Order: sequence, then C-alpha cells, then structure tokens
Amino acid sequence: MENRDFDVVIIGGSYAGLSAAMALGRAIRKVLIIDAGKPCNRQTPHSHNFITHDGAKPAEISALAKAQVLAYPTVRFENDTVVDVTGANNDFTIVTEQKGAFTAKKIIFATGVSDIMPAIPGFSESWGISVIHCPYCHGYEYSGQNTGIFMNGEGALEFVKLIDNWTQKLTLFTNGKAAFNKEMFSKISNPDFRIVEKEIKELLHDRGHLSEVVFKDGSREELDAMYAKLPFQQHTDIPARIGCEINDAGYIKVDEFGKTSVAGIFAAGDNTLRLRSVSSAVATGTVAGAFLNHEMISDRYV
Repeated sequence: MENRDFDVVIIGGSYAGLSAAMALGRAIRKVLIIDAGKPCNRQTPHSHNFITHDGAKPAEISALAKAQVLAYPTVRFENDTVVDVTGANNDFTIVTEQKGAFTAKKIIFATGVSDIMPAIPGFSESWGISVIHCPYCHGYEYSGQNTGIFMNGEGALEFVKLIDNWTQKLTLFTNGKAAFNKEMFSKISNPDFRIVEKEIKELLHDRGHLSEVVFKDGSREELDAMYAKLPFQQHTDIPARIGCEINDAGYIKVDEFGKTSVAGIFAAGDNTLRLRSVSSAVATGTVAGAFLNHEMISDRYV
C-alpha cells in the first residue's frame, strides 16, 4: 500500500516549496510535495536577478530544481490540488482532489498569491511578459524604452520615482480621473514624464509583447512595457480556514523562521511577503524547511 503518512506535507511545489523540500530531504525527513502546476510566473519568458540563473526560463529552473529535490529518496511529488486541511500540530490530514487523504506531522504552505487582473483586453495575456511588476526582475530589458505605469491613488508617486531610474520615456496611466494631487509630481525632474487620465480600452500586443495602448476615446499611444501594481488574493483560502493569521497587507503572517500563527504550520514564498522574485521564494523556502526540521527535533525532547 502506498505511503500516506509523512513528516511534512508541502502544499505548493514551485520555488519556495521545492527549496523547503530540499532542506527537509537533506534532513532525511519523509516529505510529500503537492502541486497543481500553475505557478504565477508561468507566462514569464525569462527570470532575472537570481545569481547563477540570470536569464533562464522559469520553467527550466523549476524543472531542474524538481529533479534535484526528488533525487532525495524520502521526498515524493504529487500533481494534485489540495482541497482541505484539518487537524492540529503533529496530526494533520490533507485532502486532495484526486489522491484522497494524506497525514502529516507538519505542513508548509508555499501556495503563492493570485493577481487580480483588470478587465482590459490584452492585459492578462501580456502579464509577466511586457506588463510587469518589478523593475529588478524586468527593468533592465526595458530600460530606455516607452514605458507606462498602470496605477492610481496612494503610492503612485513613489513608484514613478522608482521606475524613472530605468527610463525617461515614462507615462503614468491612471485609467480614469487621477485619485491624487497631481501637484505632487512636480518633484519628478524628468521633462518627458506625463500623467494620462484617459480610460484604457485595450492593450495591443503580439504574444504578450506590447505595441500600443488604445483608449476609449479612440486615441492610441505606442508602448513597449507597462508596470502595474495589482491587487491580489491568497491563491487558496485553506491557510485562513485552518486559522493562520492574515496580516493587513493580505499575506500569511509568519515570523523570521516562517512559522505561522498555527502550531505546526509554516509558510514560505509569495504568500508571505511583498518580494515577488524567484530568489526571495527560494530563500524563504530554505529557511522554513530548515527551521521546521529544528522544530521536529525539539519535539522529540519535550
């Protein structure tokens, strides 16, 4: 009969989950990774700002990571979706869509977040390609090009100041009347900077690579890239259902070691912090895996 009892079940098998699994596999823990195969950067053609992997395809990084993690004989991977988690520290039950129930002493949520896209044709199709979130991940490739920022309200000025470092051809698209005092932007020394308040009808693109923004009044502007600060939600509500505290920003609240507010449950990756990069996910996953193993060692001596 196949093993259904594990030391740790990791829910989410992208960069954070795989990194946690490697730390635990090297600690000779019985680990099950459960993942549905839909990482948030699945449309992104290249990953950057991750030393030794700069410019690699995200799927290639995760495939190599998965192969290396599964080389540890105590680690197993299931392509499935978790639908429920019940129980308490050292006695959790994890239920999946296809394979049924598994049990574990500890759990790591590496489930990420889901970005909430505006209902603008071309936006979601270009997300992660030329509609981007992070200048450290993508800014170098679009430096000096016609660049927009899709944002309105609080924080717009600070984001404009940030992106102005990468390009002087910069326009803030508020997609409607500006919800801020435009006089604040007098601090921007870039003479080419503009604020456009027209509503956007669609983004024209070729396989995710932008060419123009089309406004509802029929006018158009050429555009090579657009940064966007989007609202998001946790990819799954299971952490909240089992009692994990969610902070005011919408992330699972964890301490410096990845421990949540629920005993025996850790979390790592995009669901816990603002940084949205492969390198930060890897770092938090390694920390969570290592310190969860320390907790299991401590449990033996209580």
